[in-house]
Amino acid sequence: MDATFGPVSNFPGACYEVGFHARRLDVETAIIWDKRLTGSKPTATRGQDKPDPDRGDEQYAALPWRRWPDGTVKVLIITSRETRRWVIPKGWPMKHRAPAEAAAQEAYEEAGVIGDPDPHPVGQYAYGKRLRDGTVQDVTVQVFALEVLVEQLAFPERAQREKLWATPAEAAERVDEPALKTILQAFRPR
Repeated sequence: MDATFGPVSNFPGACYEVGFHARRLDVETAIIWDKRLTGSKPTATRGQDKPDPDRGDEQYAALPWRRWPDGTVKVLIITSRETRRWVIPKGWPMKHRAPAEAAAQEAYEEAGVIGDPDPHPVGQYAYGKRLRDGTVQDVTVQVFALEVLVEQLAFPERAQREKLWATPAEAAERVDEPALKTILQAFRPR
């Protein structure tokens, strides 16, 4: 199946449709409607869910991917805000969100992508998260594949990050965490 690319609107904050999947997107509130997944209920709203204060030592990450017109699979990596290392979108658990949904929300906020998350993780890795007080917390990250259906031009953390679409092998060369490198090298969409 060939992917199609093109603007779906000409207003500020417009998004680009990727693929043949259709979703109705209200950019002002970032509410995604998808009857197939949710029975006509919103699956993501910007800023509605706050991180769970009892978050523990686990985070959820999205591995955004899409198939290009030539059949090549590419994944999206982003820079971290502070150290500018190449990473994938991730964040703490959110109340009232399944892990894959929390990962998808982080992908929207950090990279401006909206898609269809696989509810089963493709792997996990560990890293040392530097907290605001300067301490380092060991964190385990569950990674969920996210087939990208829409890539927005405007998103909450746009000014704070860079984005790069790369083959899984190219992305693996750019990230630092060894287990994340392994996940990227082994990644094959289901």
